[in-house]
This record gives sequence, C-alpha cells and structure tokens, in this order.
Amino acid sequence: MAQLKLPAPLSRLRMGRGLVLLVCGIYFAVPMCASLLFSIDDYHGGYTFHAYTELLSAPGFLDSLYLSLELAAATVAVLLLVLVPALLAARLGAPKLRPVVEVMCSLPLVVPVVALTTGIVGVLRWGPDYFANSPFFQTFVAIQNPNFPVVLLIAYVLMALPFAYRALDGGLRGVDVATLVEAARNCGASYPRAVISVVLPNLRSALLSASVLTVALVLGEFTTASILGFQPFSVWINTYGKTDGQMSVAVSMISLMVVWIVLLLMSALGSGRRKSARS
Repeated sequence: MAQLKLPAPLSRLRMGRGLVLLVCGIYFAVPMCASLLFSIDDYHGGYTFHAYTELLSAPGFLDSLYLSLELAAATVAVLLLVLVPALLAARLGAPKLRPVVEVMCSLPLVVPVVALTTGIVGVLRWGPDYFANSPFFQTFVAIQNPNFPVVLLIAYVLMALPFAYRALDGGLRGVDVATLVEAARNCGASYPRAVISVVLPNLRSALLSASVLTVALVLGEFTTASILGFQPFSVWINTYGKTDGQMSVAVSMISLMVVWIVLLLMSALGSGRRKSARS
C-alpha cells in the first residue's frame, strides 16, 4: 500500500517545531530538576523530603494559601461580572463606545504597580483621618481586614483588568453576538436568557482564558501585597523561604506546583464542559 509523504517544506516545518519545543522543554526542565534535587538532597548522603514536610506543617502556610485562593476566586468573579455585561452592552447597544471601553480597560498597563500601590497607601492614610466622624470610617477599617483584604482585591481587579479584557474581547470578535441574540430573541427568549443560554456558551474559551490569566496574576503578585502589609501566599513564601537554602528552594517548588495545579484544574474543567456541550 502506497504511503503518503509530506511535502519537504511541511516536513521541515514540523521538525522545526519539534526542535523548538524540545529546546524550550530542556530550558525549563533542567533548572527545575536541579532545584528539586537540591531541595531533597541530604547532607549526610541520600535524599530526604524533610524540607517539604516541614514546609507543609509551617505556621501560616494553609492560611496564606487559602487567602490567595479566595482572592483569586473573588477577583475572577468581579472581573467577569463587570466586564462581560459591559462588553456585551458596548457591542450590542453602543458600538461607538467600544474604543472608550478599550482605553479605560487598558489604562492600568501604563500605571506602574509601585505607583498604584503608593496611591492606595496614600488614600488609606488620608481616609480614616478625613472620615473619622462619619460612617465611612468603618468602611476604611473593614476593607483592610487581614482575613480578607478588600483593598487588595480592588488592586488585583485593576491589575488584571487589561488581561481579562483582551481575552474576552478576542472571544467576542470571533462570535457574531448580534446575530445570536437576535436569533434567540426571535425564538421568544428574553435578553438575559439569550445572553446566558446562547452567548456565554460560545465564549467558554475566552472566559476560561480570562480566568486563568487572572488567577496566575493573583497567585504570583508580590509587590502590592507586601507594601500594603498583607500576607497572601506569595508574601508568605518570601518571608518563610529566608530561613535556609533548601527551605527557600522547597518553597519555590511548592509555589510552582500550587499554581500549576490550579491552572490545570481550571483548564480541565473548561475542557470537560466543552466536551459535554458537544455531546
């Protein structure tokens, strides 16, 4: 039986892609493997996981991890609840406002994180003195609750806004939202039902991309949380990892594993929903 042969340019292209992936894999795998071996190396010979067992039982580990996961989930929820209706309204009802929305959502990119954090610190210092005899005083106190700092949530929403916007806008560009909504309306569906039942299922990949980018940013952000004096997972890692060399590397490996597991779970959840929808 005759075998089909790929054209020479296509074959070379595939070989080139494989070579690039191999080089990138080695580039990332070698430092990680070296770090893992260093973190489990026993000075007396052999290997030990003492650094990891001590880390998992360290004070503040679970509290900081839970705080970061809660902040990540809240940031994703706030961004999607704000951006999805705003982008749909701009696309369906006011197309001329789309450039305005794009500029507003992209503004956080031109503001350095340190400058944003400095502004937040200034407001937090000025607010309690100015509103000392008003009900807003308790508001300033409440948003700085270390168990769930709302002020940190606001900062994360602002920082993740451009990335979530780009992901959602890219998904909306690939979907004829007006036609889908009009077809659903002709079938008797209301606007909310048309959006929930028809538009959002076609934006699953965009919603997942926006969520993944936001979660990655929140779990890895350090500057703002450190300056504001809160201790999510990234700040705890930096503080606790200074005890010794092996502990520092073990902390870094644990942080990578946590981020990867969360992102893989989100990707698997999105893939499972797409498969169930197709079936």
